[in-house]
Amino acid sequence: MFDNPRKKGTLVTRTLLIIDAIATVVYLLVANPLVTGLAIHEWLSLGCIVVFVVHTAIHHEWLHVTFAAIRNRAWKSNIGHLLLDSATLIVFMVATVSGLMVSRHILPAFGLVARGYFFWNPLHSISAKLLLALLLVHVVTHIPWLLGVIKSKRKITRK
Repeated sequence: MFDNPRKKGTLVTRTLLIIDAIATVVYLLVANPLVTGLAIHEWLSLGCIVVFVVHTAIHHEWLHVTFAAIRNRAWKSNIGHLLLDSATLIVFMVATVSGLMVSRHILPAFGLVARGYFFWNPLHSISAKLLLALLLVHVVTHIPWLLGVIKSKRKITRK
């Protein structure tokens, strides 16, 4: 996500921004089962896996740059983001697995039942709230990239 907007084509950068905005809106809808209803919450949550993979795929360049910087011991500027993204990935996986384990619609649709509701339900509740907090921090720490995209768009519009 820290791809330099000046290095990339403006159209590509704006496309990344639009995809990230859509991912954010989808997550905010999915994260609130009171708004969507439980069945839609569960099925759209599976769609969040696709959104997560797409987000990671479109920002793969940042991962390559970050790991190269770590190999070259120039990691100080990127290590915070890498740790945040790693924590987000782990919490996302916990929220996904625990959500499946307490599912009232997805598992029964496949004829499955999970045991341990009193373990999985609190774990899902906590991990979902932690995921929301981590995603908020993720968005806030990427504000410089967002402002760079907006600033470059203004320059193009003025020409």
